[in-house]
Amino acid sequence: MGVFSRQKFFQELAHGCLLPTAQQGLEQVWQLLVICLLCRLLWMLGLPSFVKHLGTVAGGFYTLYLFFELHMIWVVLLSLLCYLFLFLCRHSTIRGTFLSITVLIYLLLGELHMMDTTNWHKMRGSQMVVAMKAISLAFDLDRGVVTSVPSPIEFMGYIYFVGTVIFGPWISFNSYKEALEGRKLSLAWLFKVSLSWVKSQICLVISNCVAPYLFPYFIPVFGDKLLRSKKRRKIRGSAAKWLLAYENTMSFHFSNYFVGYLSETTATLAGAGFTEEKENLKWDMSVSKPLNIEFPRSMVEVVTSWNLPMSRFLHTYVFKSALRFGTFSAIMVTYTASALLHVSTYISNTAFMSTSVLFSFDSNSCGFQGLSFHLGAVLISLGFITYIEHVLRKRLAVIFNACILSKKCQPNCSHQNKKGLCVYMINIAFSALAILHLAYLGSVFNSSVDYMEDDEDDITHHTIQKWSELSWTSHWVTFGCWILYRLIL
Repeated sequence: MGVFSRQKFFQELAHGCLLPTAQQGLEQVWQLLVICLLCRLLWMLGLPSFVKHLGTVAGGFYTLYLFFELHMIWVVLLSLLCYLFLFLCRHSTIRGTFLSITVLIYLLLGELHMMDTTNWHKMRGSQMVVAMKAISLAFDLDRGVVTSVPSPIEFMGYIYFVGTVIFGPWISFNSYKEALEGRKLSLAWLFKVSLSWVKSQICLVISNCVAPYLFPYFIPVFGDKLLRSKKRRKIRGSAAKWLLAYENTMSFHFSNYFVGYLSETTATLAGAGFTEEKENLKWDMSVSKPLNIEFPRSMVEVVTSWNLPMSRFLHTYVFKSALRFGTFSAIMVTYTASALLHVSTYISNTAFMSTSVLFSFDSNSCGFQGLSFHLGAVLISLGFITYIEHVLRKRLAVIFNACILSKKCQPNCSHQNKKGLCVYMINIAFSALAILHLAYLGSVFNSSVDYMEDDEDDITHHTIQKWSELSWTSHWVTFGCWILYRLIL
């Protein structure tokens, strides 16, 4: 691939990447969207509940077969194992903990022994959604939020709810039952579905066609020196390495937003994702908040905005359960659980097939990153980063009596210094630090990881090499923040 001028690049961009990427995105999921709509219409017919449950089970099974073919049997086996456990332990009061251990053992065995890595990775996202649903149901039974063990058809309807079975997001059992009631079609519902779909396609295009060429073509900070094939570029210098890391991070971020908005689309299309206040129905499901991630106040805000349903699940069923061991221990347990039960998705630049003179994408469909060294390293690092940032800013907020906590203060907070130059400067400094952390951590997620996912040693070497190129900056900065916190404690 030769050198392209910026003008020729933009000429090729539309018909070489933008349109093919959007077209392939629709081709991948149009049947899923149709099935979601059919289930939505079925639930409005006033049929008996068991018929509705059967309908969503049938839709979920068909969708699983479309995406995974006969390998879907491993998802089915996990759901049967979960229900068998819930039924046998129906008189226990610690079902949530025991089921969590059982599910993790099953997933680890699947990861390491039960089948080949490639096919297991294809289904990993659905496996994680099933696991989260079953675990949350078990904890809700223990806490009395759900009064009794659902019947087999109710349980399977919840697990295979077509709006969430492939891309997520996680929803609670009570939310599923509310969706089953079949609310009337409305313009607000249609607008929400349409808006989420458009956003998902925009994020897909940015991830595939914009972010990988952000600095050589869209923001040519080095002039024409980087106007060449991405594969042939040899970038030198500390600044250029950080820009390349930011490019990788941007592509990774927007791939996550794509799946987030797509999951909003499917869940809302199938009738879930609303809140009801008196007689006012709001279709307001939100999976990700991109602005809070790209322009963060803190890393705490980033991790909560990355996948809101996942964050709620971890906070409700993991963090609160582990809080009796102390805040730091609870945070580390939560991030460890996230590493094992992680549904945050990574769609690489090879996500949807498109071939042209300028762009070349492989035919790999979207996939879920799961248990792997680079993912575990990132999540454990996040645990330390967010905890140290939280306690440091909490201490600084006391010293300066200012609104500089990790999360934005309420208008009626007790701090005397709510605004002012010092407050703005400290918050901006931590925002800049969060962007640095994001670029650093996101640098390990790029297209090359897709081709080495069967070799964990290669992934380990890749992760260490990427962070070494950036001088382990984020880890050293985090250590420095901890030293500062201890000095002012």
